[in-house]
Amino acid sequence: MIKVSVFYPKTAEAKFDMSYYSEKHMPMVMERFGQRCKGMSVDEGLSGGAPGSDPTYVAAGHFLFDSVGDFQEAFQPHAAEIMSDIPNYTSISPVIQVSQVRI
Repeated sequence: MIKVSVFYPKTAEAKFDMSYYSEKHMPMVMERFGQRCKGMSVDEGLSGGAPGSDPTYVAAGHFLFDSVGDFQEAFQPHAAEIMSDIPNYTSISPVIQVSQVRI
């Protein structure tokens, strides 16, 4: 199983609409991915490791797939639509990581 994580780094000038991201963007992406996507979650950054410090990421979205190929097949046909929705909720350029889930 693989996890595709989309991180949104926190910066002083960054705009991020968590309601839009959670209630509109992520459900739309899940719908486009269809049955190839095995699960999804959204994290909202609260703080860094030190008390009172800012979080590294304002938000992160995660998707689970059986393989990188399944992700690519689910994403490619809808890439333009998914990417064009980003300005509706953030000014941040996302950082994407694909990971092998070990546990």
